[in-house]
Amino acid sequence: MMINRRYFILGGGAVTAAYAVGLLPALFSHPVRAEQFPVNLTAEQWHQRLSAGQYAILREEGTEPPYSSPLNDEHRKGVFSCAGCNQALFSSDTKFDSHTGWPSFWQSLEKSVATRTDSSFGMVRDEVHCTRCGGHLGHVFDDGPAPTGLRYCMNGLAMVFTPQSA
Repeated sequence: MMINRRYFILGGGAVTAAYAVGLLPALFSHPVRAEQFPVNLTAEQWHQRLSAGQYAILREEGTEPPYSSPLNDEHRKGVFSCAGCNQALFSSDTKFDSHTGWPSFWQSLEKSVATRTDSSFGMVRDEVHCTRCGGHLGHVFDDGPAPTGLRYCMNGLAMVFTPQSA
């Protein structure tokens, strides 16, 4: 099919109509969270606690550019914790190089993270968030290594690393 002015105008009208009735924002936005967490701060308090990049990821469910996080190349023994509330999330023992550009783990620490369905951007994924503050960490996929087969693809800005003391 050749795109001509008529199809271009009709397509633009369809997109405008979809936006007007609320269909487009629903496809490309995150649902409002109704959950309550043990650490529950106001937006202003979160802004004071977090950098702009951390806020965008943890509180607004953003994503950092691939290969931008120093934690992607962190190979020491230690613990990766939530940058919002310092809850321990992942052991370095479960970290692996997924070649995706984000720190990846095949298992989280017990009861440290939870998942919910994320249908933003017209696709369905499992979003991972901190169970203490609700901060968005990334997504989990079923294409990881044994023994779990999971790949927790995390944003480095959503975490802090504490090396294991000798």
